[in-house]
Amino acid sequence: MAERENRRGNRREREETPEFADRLVAINRVSKTVKGGKRFGFAALVVVGDQKGRVGFGKGKAKEVPEAIRKATEQAKRQMIRVPLREGRTLHHDMHGRWGAGKVVMRAAPEGTGIIAGGPMRAVFEMLGLKDVVSKSIGSQNPYNMIRATLDGLKKEQSPRLVAQRRGKKVADILPKHEHHAPAAQPVAEEA
Repeated sequence: MAERENRRGNRREREETPEFADRLVAINRVSKTVKGGKRFGFAALVVVGDQKGRVGFGKGKAKEVPEAIRKATEQAKRQMIRVPLREGRTLHHDMHGRWGAGKVVMRAAPEGTGIIAGGPMRAVFEMLGLKDVVSKSIGSQNPYNMIRATLDGLKKEQSPRLVAQRRGKKVADILPKHEHHAPAAQPVAEEA
């Protein structure tokens, strides 16, 4: 009996092991004017990820800041997406994302580039586990729209393995073949 309880305990520990890192992106104080004065509330925007290819964001509203952050973190953990990464450090291909007036461009980058991105996008990339990426935000600077646009673009990410599986081919068949540049043949001069 004790062994069975021990196994159950281990399962709970295993389920909780995927530790998530979270980043507070924005906090907004909102006020409501009532008969006796003003009532203040707080809205928090949080990005959560495991830094191994999963990321999500959440919003939380409450009368106190810690409670708003807790609610946002819980929501972010519930709506996480998985993004395939190339070599665990960058994107497989360039992509665009859009949400409302927020537009973002994300490009794969060579090793050692680092994360070149603005505030809310940087938080998403760090929580996702990207190490090399170049990105640009165009349009809305609203952090909510920037994060949603970034996640919209990341949802379009496809690894060669997924594409090959969908087409029923091998990965080697769909990747571009690197041609070795052989010296061009010399044209033969025509005799007159």
